[in-house]
Amino acid sequence: MTVRIISVGTLKEKYLSDAMAEYGKRISQYAKLETVELREERIQNEDDAAEVSRALAAEGERILAAAPRDSYRVALCVEGREVSSEELAAMVSRAKDTCGKLTLIIGSSHGLSGEVKAACDARISFSRLTFPHQLMRVILSEALYRSFTIIAGKRYHK
Repeated sequence: MTVRIISVGTLKEKYLSDAMAEYGKRISQYAKLETVELREERIQNEDDAAEVSRALAAEGERILAAAPRDSYRVALCVEGREVSSEELAAMVSRAKDTCGKLTLIIGSSHGLSGEVKAACDARISFSRLTFPHQLMRVILSEALYRSFTIIAGKRYHK
């Protein structure tokens, strides 16, 4: 199975890069993990809805170009459905069984464009809390590792 995490923006902190490397190593027992970092659009005026919309559209084009159409695509977004560890594991298992590819998408601090959300097979939310996007990559990676241990029947997830 191939799992691709697409995220807008780069990891700037070494401790987050180290955590991603650790979870990448753990996940490699179960799947090939690919990470794709895309450039975040610069926004001069955060209060200008049209400018934010243009930025999201530009980011969305790059996201969709990086998200294989033959994979099960999941948008992480605030309006997504909150899932348990077991539900995420079931989603991972379905993707593995149906197409062998899972793509998870984390947008910029402004979120994801409507086009990206519409192109995805599912929308999920990890919490009603807001997390920094860099930290969300680590949280997602841990949740993926936990999903693979659940699928494998291991005790890590308890």
